[in-house]
Amino acid sequence: MPGAPIVVLRPSGTGGRRVTAHGQVLGLAHDDFDLVEFLRRAGLDDAWPLLDNPSWVEWRGGRPHRWDAA
Repeated sequence: MPGAPIVVLRPSGTGGRRVTAHGQVLGLAHDDFDLVEFLRRAGLDDAWPLLDNPSWVEWRGGRPHRWDAA
């Protein structure tokens, strides 16, 4: 079974998290609003309900919805 199509990587040292969809980098998100905007641009018009669905989004190297380096 393949992993979630959307991956939110660990927070960078300066804050923000890189976001990928199907292995392609969408950008560096600094909050949930950035993440949802990246997903909207990728074709997911209503991404808010997907953020806590592990079938859709995998949060790596940090707690979900945490964007700072600390």
